Amino acid sequence: MDFVSPATWPEALAAKAARPDAVPIMGGTDVMVELNLGRRRPPALLDLTRVPELARWHAEGGYTRVGAGVCYTRLAGDLRGHAPALADAARSVASPQIRNRGSVGGNLGGASPAGDCHPPLLATGALVELASAGGVRRVPAREFYLGPGRTVRRDDELVAAVLLPRPAGPQVFAKVGPRNAMVIAVVSFALALDTGARRVGTGIGSAGPTPLRAEAAEEFLAAEFDWAGGAAPAEAAARRFGELVAGAARPIDDVRGSAAYRRHALAVLARRAWVRCAAQLRRGGT
Repeated sequence: MDFVSPATWPEALAAKAARPDAVPIMGGTDVMVELNLGRRRPPALLDLTRVPELARWHAEGGYTRVGAGVCYTRLAGDLRGHAPALADAARSVASPQIRNRGSVGGNLGGASPAGDCHPPLLATGALVELASAGGVRRVPAREFYLGPGRTVRRDDELVAAVLLPRPAGPQVFAKVGPRNAMVIAVVSFALALDTGARRVGTGIGSAGPTPLRAEAAEEFLAAEFDWAGGAAPAEAAARRFGELVAGAARPIDDVRGSAAYRRHALAVLARRAWVRCAAQLRRGGT
């Protein structure tokens, strides 16, 4: 196995162009597990830990641009006011050691349906920046995922960053697991509201072959939510919202939970998310 370790971003893109079969590695929290268990043996590893641009974030237009190498610990701390749902998701990831190494770019590159970062990216309408030696393109997160472990990223491209719209209203993230820490989500859900445009975004994790949106639920909540005062939802409306979110899922039975349980849990998370967003608005949220 070859090991390529560029020191600059142009060098990294040139290396990926020359070795499209090279697997990018930064935190290594997923790749090293696969290597150690013998599940993967790529011809080359492309180490990105020395590329400084990947570990930076800054404001860019109406977005917060977060480098693909920004770790979960920094997402949870530095970006709390810039991307609340993503910060909550990052805080829920594994252990402090993993949060210090794993990154949003690694989550995107692995494209596991259970990845914690995916639902907030879907709900907030984030963009994924992909770069190659030939240029840069930005893909909506809602168009990024193709299947388990598969995305629109081409073999010669690297995930450079995610661009997060500035929060325009309450955002929440929640997940269900067999315990409170060091757990892969049985199911997860993110909800983001734009109070100015009266628009709703959703993201579902670990309940389908890819992270999913619940578009019918988004339309329902946009019509039912109390945008002026943030009143708590009526029981029937909250139940219907939960049903629509659960109905958008495509879960399977596996060792972590049954399809029926996942749908039930999603409905509960969705109802609670509505209540939490309404409470945030009442407390003076955007």
